[in-house]
Amino acid sequence: MDKFNNYNFHYFLTGNNNHQTILFLHGFTGNIQDFGSVISLVSKSYCCLAVDLPGHGESRVIGDESGYNMPNTAQALIQLLDDLQIDKCLLLGYSMGGRLALYMTLHFPERFEKVVLESASPGLKTEKERSHRLQADLHLAQKLENSNIKDFLLNWYDRPLFKSLKNSPQFDKLIETRLANNPLELAKSLRNMGTGNQPSLWEKLAQNQIPILLLAGEYDDKFTTINTEMASLCPVATLEIVPKAGHNIHFENIDKFVALVRQFYD
Repeated sequence: MDKFNNYNFHYFLTGNNNHQTILFLHGFTGNIQDFGSVISLVSKSYCCLAVDLPGHGESRVIGDESGYNMPNTAQALIQLLDDLQIDKCLLLGYSMGGRLALYMTLHFPERFEKVVLESASPGLKTEKERSHRLQADLHLAQKLENSNIKDFLLNWYDRPLFKSLKNSPQFDKLIETRLANNPLELAKSLRNMGTGNQPSLWEKLAQNQIPILLLAGEYDDKFTTINTEMASLCPVATLEIVPKAGHNIHFENIDKFVALVRQFYD
């Protein structure tokens, strides 16, 4: 646990200290366990840092809800890297964690060597789209505060985006790890880190100089389209469409996921 300013971060640091560090950022409703299977496969070759993001797991934000938004969370994670004396590292983010990873890459480029974005996006392009999405996020957050966490999770993963994930024999295990989250905290994350409240990063992609690997699952049409456009706008980005996977690639096809990440980082 690391405490500074308005953040009390829960994290674990494991693996080979003589090698580069990978900072892992999980998705919405996740926690530091999300990349556990991936970390077990790469920890001999890398030092691995996994963090519970604000509103998730055992990390705590002290003060108002501004601590849950993307700019403040990004700055706090940079402070965590400073505290751990990690000057430069590799970065890997999934979904919400991928959006945050892209923000950090564009605003703190000197801190990252290579970045993997799994099923991520630069946010929504127009104010109208963001306003519409924010209203949906606020409604969903209110629903989350007033519902049973398990019921919310089952409804959340009932969306078309997660159709292939639900068919996984390990789906019940995934739900089990997410039950440890506090619904009131998740609601704060959704209000402040949700796509509706995220600043658009589309216009900054062309200026990025940090090599990025974009990963999208072959069953995930929405993010395949988004990432194809991202790759066309960012000269140093490479896109890989991962077979036999939907939105959560590292869960649905871990072997291919790890192989692509290793190849890119090495």
